[in-house]
Formats: sequence, structure tokens, C-alpha cells
Amino acid sequence: MTTLYPRSVTGALAGIVALLSSTAMAGQFSQTPYEPQKVVFDFYFNEPQAINSALYWVRGLLNPLSEHPYNYAPEQNSVVIVLHGMEIVTLAKNNYQKYQQAVERMRYYAELGVVFKVCGLALPEYQYAPHDLYEFVEVVPSAITELVHWQSKGYALIRPQIMEKIYAIDQIR
Repeated sequence: MTTLYPRSVTGALAGIVALLSSTAMAGQFSQTPYEPQKVVFDFYFNEPQAINSALYWVRGLLNPLSEHPYNYAPEQNSVVIVLHGMEIVTLAKNNYQKYQQAVERMRYYAELGVVFKVCGLALPEYQYAPHDLYEFVEVVPSAITELVHWQSKGYALIRPQIMEKIYAIDQIR
């Protein structure tokens, strides 16, 4: 069944539909009212260099919270990183030259209050002892029990997914 509307109503409806369509299609910035965060990151990678990408996830958490309108000081957030994969080799002092960029970024985050914890069960697999690691690293009995501990304390779990970028942005836009 077809309903006929007067031309003026049809024109008005067309205008409203066009306005709603253009509004619905436009992106809008939303200022979410964030509070200080409690987060535990689970770093478990099969490539040591993946830690560089994973540290961008930490930056993605901390930078917006430290800027306007939140202006949270680093110590207002509580961030723990638990490492138990091949990225552990980046924390060995004798590997500094090979992983210098990652080490300095981790040291910077540690100075901001981010806590780095390494799985004590994994260390022997890499033939490391606690004294082989940097001063900003804590060794814990087990990565899994450590992750459970922080989650039971209300910390959100973030597991960075590291993907290989195979296209330049200009290629896919």
C-alpha cells in the first residue's frame, strides 16, 4: 500500500533524512570521563622485538590520561607489565646494545611508575638469574599467578596483539 504525502511534507521529510544522514555519517569526538586506571599488561611474545610495538600500547594508555582534560599524574594510574615470553631477553643487561631502544623506553616508563615483572619460571629457560636483569625489573614466582593476582585486585587485563604492518596507509585509503 502506497501512502501519498503532500509535496511540502515530502520535501521536508527529504530534508530531514538528508540532515540525519549527513550527521550520522560524520565522526564525532567523544570526551569519555576517564578515571585513573588500574591495568596489568600481559606481554608474551614469540619475537623479542615485539616489545617495541607492545610499549606503544602502554603509551596509548598513559598519554591521553596525562593530557587535558584529565591531567592525571603518572602516579595516579597503576600499571603493571608481566613479561613471560621471548621478550625477556630484552631485559638482560648483556643484551643492551641489541635492545637499547626498548630498554630505554621501559626505563622511562619505570620512572613514571610502571612496574615491570618477569616470570621466575621462565628465567631459567633463558639461562638468566635475577641479577642479570635491570634494576627496574622485579622477578615474580609465576607470570600466570601474577596475572591472576592483579586481576583479582580489580586491574583490567590488556594483552597487546602485535601484527605486522604490510601496507602503507596511503595504499589502503
